[in-house]
Amino acid sequence: MTKRDLIDEVNRRFPHLSHRDAEVIINAIFDSMVDAMRRGERIEIRGLGSFVVKHRRAREGRNPKSGEVVSVAAKKVPFFKVGKDLRLRVDGKAPLLEEEGE
Repeated sequence: MTKRDLIDEVNRRFPHLSHRDAEVIINAIFDSMVDAMRRGERIEIRGLGSFVVKHRRAREGRNPKSGEVVSVAAKKVPFFKVGKDLRLRVDGKAPLLEEEGE
């Protein structure tokens, strides 16, 4: 599913919203998540999982093409840990929750 597909799905489920409104909502959610992670905050979405920022320390790596040793700088990387509910639902071992309004 792409971002565009997600916007279309919001628009399908909430037809009173314009396509532009659905796009603004999705962008606001994603922007809020990015801002929180930039501040180093953990994001937990019950039933889905959690997003955290992991800190990778500086290290020496190897160029796979030449075999040359290279210095890899320290960095922060986003990490998603799937929640138990999602893992079970994807595996078909837990019943899907009824969707509201249907």
